[in-house]
Amino acid sequence: MDLEKIRENRVKMILQFSIPSIIAMVLTSMITVVDGFFIGNYVGKAGMAAVNLGLPIVYLYLAIGLMISVGGVAIAGMAFGAGDRKKCNDVFNQTILTTIVVSFIISVIVFLCFQPMLRVLHADGQIAVYFKEYYLIMLLELPIMVVNSSFGMFIRGEGNPQFFMKTNILNVLLNVVLDYFFSRWLHWGVAGIAVASLLSAVVTLTYIIYFFIRRAKVYRFHKFSFDKEVLKSTILNGSSEFIGEMSMSISMFAYNLVIMRNVGVDGVTAFTIVGYVSYVFSMIIVGFGQGASPLISFVYGGEEHELARKIRKNTNQFVLGAGIVVILIMTIVSDVYSGLFVDDSLVKSMIKSGMIIYMSSFLFSGINTITSFYFTSIGKAKESAIISSSRGWVILLICIFTLPLFWGMQGVWLVAPVTEGVTILLSIMFIWKDKR
Repeated sequence: MDLEKIRENRVKMILQFSIPSIIAMVLTSMITVVDGFFIGNYVGKAGMAAVNLGLPIVYLYLAIGLMISVGGVAIAGMAFGAGDRKKCNDVFNQTILTTIVVSFIISVIVFLCFQPMLRVLHADGQIAVYFKEYYLIMLLELPIMVVNSSFGMFIRGEGNPQFFMKTNILNVLLNVVLDYFFSRWLHWGVAGIAVASLLSAVVTLTYIIYFFIRRAKVYRFHKFSFDKEVLKSTILNGSSEFIGEMSMSISMFAYNLVIMRNVGVDGVTAFTIVGYVSYVFSMIIVGFGQGASPLISFVYGGEEHELARKIRKNTNQFVLGAGIVVILIMTIVSDVYSGLFVDDSLVKSMIKSGMIIYMSSFLFSGINTITSFYFTSIGKAKESAIISSSRGWVILLICIFTLPLFWGMQGVWLVAPVTEGVTILLSIMFIWKDKR
């Protein structure tokens, strides 16, 4: 990367780094959507509800993985920008090793919590069976997914986002083919969907390791001494991402708890299908954030603070535009979209009445997310953590446990826009203070 090149071609560089990242993240999210399509059509709405009940587990992995990898890549990126190649390589190796160890520890802990989680959610019968079949296999796949994502951030950090995009294309295509084979022909149900994800992740990891052994120019595998101060800084820098994803885990658990108690399986299924749209959009936003973050860290490390702010501003403009486009498209195709997953009139009516309300949050969530990424990238973890805490813990949980009490399922759909709308006031305040 070159400061002068970034200064002269700021928007072009943002797109150059972000578009491959967006494609990679959207492809990653499409795995979940494709899984939902095959589960909905070959297992049924009970299978979709069972998988959705376990989404807090997925977000838990993402929380830990993003905290370590985003924090690590920010430190490595600033060291790279300052010309310290040894430090940025040491941070890379320590970050990857930490991600591997912590992810597999999580699998053991989650396995021990299966039964209590099902009891709290009042999930029994066929839903409990589907839940165990799916997530027992996913406890092997999710650590690999997190490690792949961490590797991907460093691939982008050294200026080769196109490679990770190709890797994700391979992952998605393989996953789709295996989903079809295991669910349509072998009739393995939700277990087959999980096996497809596991095999795809292993192939992807092999391809990524090849890159770092043969093709990487900046980050290479080598011996290093574990640095506690780097670990401390990594956790601090990535704390907002941890809060953001962990809040998704907690909020998803709370959503499922409230919906199961007040509406039942039909409500969880409707929320799952609308949630796919939100998930894909959030991946677009994260793609912009991951694309812009290395640029922001690099220029900030080079003392170009105003340039870092301009990159943040341009990226916020992009995500606002993306939100408007997604809302318009889904408004037009909402009926066709719901029919892809279920053939149930009650579930379809819930989706139709709630999708537009829920998607209005896209006008604010992108700006909140990018602003959080920005403060993480420049080492201001406190501001980033407050934004993430607001939209993921404090305001969100208050809304989840109050709005449905007054408006039922409509209250569930209102949670996201109310939360993001309040949080954007905090984002604007921190942006104003940073500008001063």
